[in-house]
Amino acid sequence: MLSLDRFLRRHRRIVLVTWAVVFIAALPFAARQAENLTGGGFGVPGSQADAVQKSLERDFDATQRARLGVVLIAHKGATTADQRAAIERLRKAAASTDHVAVTPQALAQAQGAQGAPALGTAIIPLRVDVNDWDAIDVAGDLRKELGIGTPTGSEGAVTTHLIGQAALWAGFQELSKDDLATAEGVGFPIVALILLAVFGSLAAAALPLALGAVSVLVTGALIYFLSRSMEMSIFTTNMASMIGIGVAVDYSLFVLARYREEVAAGRAPDEARGVALATSGVAVLFSGLTVVASLAGLFLVDTTALRSMALGSILVVAVSVLTASTLLPALISLLGHRAHEPGRLLGRIAAARRARRSGRAPLRAARAPFWERWTARIMRRPVLSIAVAGSALLALGVPALSLQTAAGALDQFPAGHETRAGFEAAAAQTSPGATTPVVVIARTRDGALADPANAAAVRELRATIARDREVVSVAAPVASSRGDAALLAATPRHDGEAPATGALVERLRDGLPAAPTSQRLTVDVGGTTAGLVDFTDKVSGSMWKIVLFVLALSYGVLLVLLRSAVLPLKAVVMNLLSVGAAYGVIVAVFQWGWVDGLFGFQSLGHVDTITPPLVLAVVFGLSMDYEVFLLSRIRERYAASGDTRAAVASGLATSARTITSAALIMVAVFATFVATGVPSIQQIGLGTAVAIAVDATIVRLVLVPATMAVLGRWNWWLPRPLERVLPRADFERLPPAAAVAAAAAAEA
Repeated sequence: MLSLDRFLRRHRRIVLVTWAVVFIAALPFAARQAENLTGGGFGVPGSQADAVQKSLERDFDATQRARLGVVLIAHKGATTADQRAAIERLRKAAASTDHVAVTPQALAQAQGAQGAPALGTAIIPLRVDVNDWDAIDVAGDLRKELGIGTPTGSEGAVTTHLIGQAALWAGFQELSKDDLATAEGVGFPIVALILLAVFGSLAAAALPLALGAVSVLVTGALIYFLSRSMEMSIFTTNMASMIGIGVAVDYSLFVLARYREEVAAGRAPDEARGVALATSGVAVLFSGLTVVASLAGLFLVDTTALRSMALGSILVVAVSVLTASTLLPALISLLGHRAHEPGRLLGRIAAARRARRSGRAPLRAARAPFWERWTARIMRRPVLSIAVAGSALLALGVPALSLQTAAGALDQFPAGHETRAGFEAAAAQTSPGATTPVVVIARTRDGALADPANAAAVRELRATIARDREVVSVAAPVASSRGDAALLAATPRHDGEAPATGALVERLRDGLPAAPTSQRLTVDVGGTTAGLVDFTDKVSGSMWKIVLFVLALSYGVLLVLLRSAVLPLKAVVMNLLSVGAAYGVIVAVFQWGWVDGLFGFQSLGHVDTITPPLVLAVVFGLSMDYEVFLLSRIRERYAASGDTRAAVASGLATSARTITSAALIMVAVFATFVATGVPSIQQIGLGTAVAIAVDATIVRLVLVPATMAVLGRWNWWLPRPLERVLPRADFERLPPAAAVAAAAAAEA
């Protein structure tokens, strides 16, 4: 880092120009980052739903693919001309959109229906030749062609709505993009105010904010290029922005705060910058790599949606580390004294305050700094502090024992949204599950489908499915191209995302293989609902692997850093308490509905499937920042004094302000997404905000000093075999030789 600082000092202009070129070049691509993103990615390779989908594509006609439809609602005052114009607009839109068509028969039927009263609803089925997940992009293109969401399509005398599961996810994409723009517009000003309060200087506050903007925009461009060659979820942009704003600002804050601390201690600005990079800069690099590794644990789940969200988060963390290590030092050098001196207004306020204090007679002895007094108070009664803080975290985490997960989009639309209105209008005309049938493929064990015994088995299978209380009807069997399989489409009573429909899928999967027909037929149950069930089961079943990976990683990282076998174990347990508290709050808000209607919250009756693994990986990764910065300073003080209590007090006093400020920024950013996002993003934002807030307050300021006081010298216990092989890592103490080199470089 000292070598890097010398390079940056000599080539400051080249570094600044390079970043300026990268930033300007990234702007147009960042604006287009969502073009190739998809609402799909929830398929599970090797699942039963995946097997059914592959069989549909291989053995059956293209008409058995995804189901889409258009709902035309003629409102009061609509004329026949308005109705015919809407139908003609549909015909042209379908003709100009790939993989979708409207048949002449459907158009003729719609024309007949629209000749009825002016106030009415017409449902026009569409022919789609791609599967359910690929149809999401088709639905997105068709929405644009139809002008849905514009006055032409949604606010005229005849409103147009697109229905079907793919249409749901396509509408969800647009809603997520709008929410992202709102969150970014609100989040940056809030972060700016916090930074201004922390640094007292507009110039210094602008540095982390600028790095946050650069990191998010450059990552957006990288996402655009990656999405051209691989499938990536639309939620990737939300995750990258949410994490990127907080992480980039936090990393810059840590380096800048250490630089200003060194200048205040009497170092020359050039030397202080080198020291900041060699201490906090190395810690930022270490923390960034740990966050990346923690997020990489999500790749243990073989689903494109979760992996692409992890990839977007990894990219923005990597870019944030790069900007904090290269762009920030160059900008600090460019700003000169303005990077470490208070602003004029706040400087005058501070000077006036000092003048008032100097004019007063000392009434009492000077008090110790707040954080030293706080630490002393906690460590004076450590057992009581642990009991109170631990009880609070356990109480927050109790609702997590009732955690239930599910995946879906319909309930996440706000009341009155055009997508929801279209589905409700269609459900009033037909069954809510008409566009999301449960697909059953029966394959003969021996002989052709036309054999009398096999044909009788298929008829009996159809009757068995129809007898289920959740099934409205079962379409006539459709034979495969090879004549050895039959497709049965069952229309459920509820929509494809309803719990009752998911239960139907599970009953069919459990019951049909045990039915008498299984002697002649093998049965697979698929369709949209089955795909969502498989996705939920896959993620839930993989949680243990993610937990094990993240816990082992966290323990190993802190073992190397702290050279202690006890402190990493304590840190892992406390992080689990923070995550448990976050899960508990999410369940209470979004599953139990304790705050429905307040601040825009609306419970779904469940937690989104992607929320638990994402919150776990993000929280464990980000909490390592605070763990590294706090415990490394405590370790440094302990190595110098051998006094645990003094080391904890001194380490907490020197790092608490920075950690608290960084956590406040993180919480503010995540809270912005809670206030403006769709429920699935709100859940991630709320969970991470709660976990970071708890981690930076109850854990860092209460549990850490209290438990270290109880453990005493056991804090630093390390088996001798490990002591011999573990590398030494100290991110907060600059070696004297390096300090001399930095000073010499500054003089040169």
